[in-house]
Amino acid sequence: MEIPGLPNFRDLGGHRTSEGTVIAPGTLFRSVDLSRLEPAGGQSLGELGITRIVDLRTTAEIEKRPDRLPGGMSTRHLDVLADAGAAAGAQMAEVLADPRRLSTALHGGAAREWMTATYRDLVSLPSALRGYRDFLLSLIGDGGDDSAESSGGVLFHCTTGKDRTGWAAASLMLLLGVDEDTVTEDYLRTNTDLLPTLQPLFDRFAADGGDPEALLPVLGVREEYLHTALDEVRLRFGGIRGYATTGLGLSDGDLDRLVAAVTVDA
Repeated sequence: MEIPGLPNFRDLGGHRTSEGTVIAPGTLFRSVDLSRLEPAGGQSLGELGITRIVDLRTTAEIEKRPDRLPGGMSTRHLDVLADAGAAAGAQMAEVLADPRRLSTALHGGAAREWMTATYRDLVSLPSALRGYRDFLLSLIGDGGDDSAESSGGVLFHCTTGKDRTGWAAASLMLLLGVDEDTVTEDYLRTNTDLLPTLQPLFDRFAADGGDPEALLPVLGVREEYLHTALDEVRLRFGGIRGYATTGLGLSDGDLDRLVAAVTVDA
């Protein structure tokens, strides 16, 4: 499924759960930000029935590159990394600002450490716990704003749709009962769908004296990053259910309503 101006866009629908249901097609979508959405892409989103946008970016990111929202769509801003300081997921502009310095700074495993620290933050930061709680509640009509009450599909995104968005998708799918291998496969699909579209960035980085290989751990995703988040979930909350109840403060009833809202019989 290709949407003009939205690389790394996909419908989570069709993934099977352990209960024998599937995530309802046309209900949950993930993508990059909508700042480069083309008119034809906006029309395609409307045809898919998307009416609600959840933006996981920082305020600074939104001010620099605001979404181009088609008419009839509402948006909700949930800055999951508000408490993170210099978290990698919220610093993509700075990543490309000084190629030579960055190439030096990220050699020898520094990029890996930077990214894994971000994934631990996505699980444990107070702002992340608040943001992902509100995201899940918005899917069952308890998001605290008018957009949560509207019908139609939900598109959630950050900047490149891979880290903050990747964890939103992965944790949601696991809570719905999708097996971890399938969740991991969807997570890693970003490397196929997104990285080729970033080739001009790699080329400019090289032309400015940077080593393009230094960007791969930051602009792509790795199974290790997702495993880091899942290890943090197990360490702090005992598992994905504990993450939802103890970490996010959702009740068993909330989780039952979430399942009912976004899954259908296979």
